[in-house]
Amino acid sequence: TKKKIGGMSNPSLESIIMLKPDLVVMTTDGNPKEVEEKLRALKIKIYVFRARQISELADNIRDLGAAIDMKKKADLLANNVEKSLNKFKPSAVYKKKKILFIVWPEPLIVAGPGTAMDDAINIFGNTNIASEAKISYPKFSIEEIMRRAPDVIIIGKGHSDMKKISSTLIKKLSNVPAVKNNKVFFVSDSLYRFGPRIIKGIEEMSECLR
Repeated sequence: TKKKIGGMSNPSLESIIMLKPDLVVMTTDGNPKEVEEKLRALKIKIYVFRARQISELADNIRDLGAAIDMKKKADLLANNVEKSLNKFKPSAVYKKKKILFIVWPEPLIVAGPGTAMDDAINIFGNTNIASEAKISYPKFSIEEIMRRAPDVIIIGKGHSDMKKISSTLIKKLSNVPAVKNNKVFFVSDSLYRFGPRIIKGIEEMSECLR
């Protein structure tokens, strides 16, 4: 029943204006900068959610709470996020491993630097084999994955049956340690956005890395 205003990367400026919002909440991780600039030029109040690292999430929740006059609830949520994050630290339970997080199998897109997935991998003291890429979601080749030989492969949820559409890729990677040792895992999309659900995503990753 909510008015549609387009997608994350292509919101309709006209639709936003027609709604006459008191506040437009945007994010640096996906929303176009030009839309923000046009809304500001029209004197429409903007709040930009700027968290790019998991460690920044709680403070950004507090800031957003202040912006929408929900400070008490935001403080409670932020405190719960901080408490949950304190549980996740490198330990003897998590041996140092090389990890690959696949966002989409064909074309093969993986999680690189500046993503919550990369950040979560680092929380456990592991290495993201795509951490040195020049962009956040680089395309990888089969040969590159084989050369870097990940110990664990994690595949995030998509809009299709990821197990089915990943089957061909996994067969091609049959000689990679992660596949040979049955260390290929399918998880939810909880790590795809900087919000409270990130905690669930980190919990899922912790199970994959044990």
